[in-house]
Amino acid sequence: MKSTAELSLLSGALPWTLSVLGFAGAWWLLGGGGRSLGRAGVRASWLAMSAALAVYVVVERWWRPFPDAMPRPVYLWFGLAVWAIALLPRRIRDARLWVAKTLSVVAAAALVVASAVQVNLVFAAYPTVEDALGLGADNRISFTAVPSGQAAPVTGWPLDSVWFPPAGLPANGRVLRAVVPGAVSRFIARPAEIYLPPAYFGTPRPLLPVLVLLSGQPGSPIDWFNGGRLSQTMDAYAATHGGLAPVVVVADATGGTWSNPLCLDSRLGNVATYLAVDLRTWVIGKLQVDPDPRRWAIGGISYGGTCALQMATNYPGAYPTFLGLSGDAEPTLGDRHQTVKAAFGADIAAFDRVTPIQLLRTRRYPDSAGVLITGAGDNAARSAQATVAAAAAAAGMQIRARELPGEHSWAVWSAGLRTEMDWLAARMGVSS
Repeated sequence: MKSTAELSLLSGALPWTLSVLGFAGAWWLLGGGGRSLGRAGVRASWLAMSAALAVYVVVERWWRPFPDAMPRPVYLWFGLAVWAIALLPRRIRDARLWVAKTLSVVAAAALVVASAVQVNLVFAAYPTVEDALGLGADNRISFTAVPSGQAAPVTGWPLDSVWFPPAGLPANGRVLRAVVPGAVSRFIARPAEIYLPPAYFGTPRPLLPVLVLLSGQPGSPIDWFNGGRLSQTMDAYAATHGGLAPVVVVADATGGTWSNPLCLDSRLGNVATYLAVDLRTWVIGKLQVDPDPRRWAIGGISYGGTCALQMATNYPGAYPTFLGLSGDAEPTLGDRHQTVKAAFGADIAAFDRVTPIQLLRTRRYPDSAGVLITGAGDNAARSAQATVAAAAAAAGMQIRARELPGEHSWAVWSAGLRTEMDWLAARMGVSS
């Protein structure tokens, strides 16, 4: 049997149970088992609708902090949580018994939790209870615990033809956190999350390739380990390949949860130089990995998927292989005019010189390859994917596009990485 921490928040009995309890809480708050709240209920409903509408206007029409529109159900569930909180004081005041007052608090909490569960079902950001509570960290080590370099690491293409797992190799990889400074770019990034496969801890050690992954916006590097199930995907691959898998560096390409520097070198920050120069230099200097660019790949989701495409087209010598998951055709702050103004002071020519579509129209990429993945229900990303795939193929790039069941969520992105691991590993010289 699974422990409570391992229970799924995306399927099975738990999300249904929490949702039912939430609606039971709504019934109680409305007056279940006692006098109806009448006008108080109407006022709470108006407050909830107004709050949801206000947040929608601010996020989608004014602030526009995200490159992609927020799914409408998120605003509905936010409004329902506000409704529960707005009703609670009146329900407590009207209750005569402490039992009823306590039940009102529990009912409101249950409805807020149910709303959060429904939002999580939209994004699939926390697949299990332990992910939501941040408990799944038994594979973590400190950076100081990383084994030092070996004098004669095993090299070859593919690695599985020349390296064989020694006795005592750990069954699973390890995860660590490290600050990667922007020595050249001066970009201030949050700490990276790094996955080291079992083979990294073997003697002799194979000289492993590097996969750089990027999160969305809003988001952070840890998202790839929660919603992305990165450790599980890499451990599963390593288990069937003698402990071999890429070293995975989940880098920060935004500088903050709500920041959107467009993955460019611009007024908003030198993110492109950070990923193309600073990150590569640090990883090669601090970890024993293969420096050959042919053994490096970059991938990302949403904002990170667009960023991966940008790096592959602007810096094909650093990242000749990429995995784009639900990205856009070009970086955006919501509309092109606003984007160009914020990044380049309305200099459209400067913007076009670094946008993927323009680069694909003017350059050739015979040594580059990529896979584009989006959800079948993600219409905006599907349209962008078709545009990028056609332009990439015309530029001589090896490109493949595919759709997976789902929308703009981690359910698609985690499956996308999992289904493309064989291709990535072959492309990076891990296996044949």
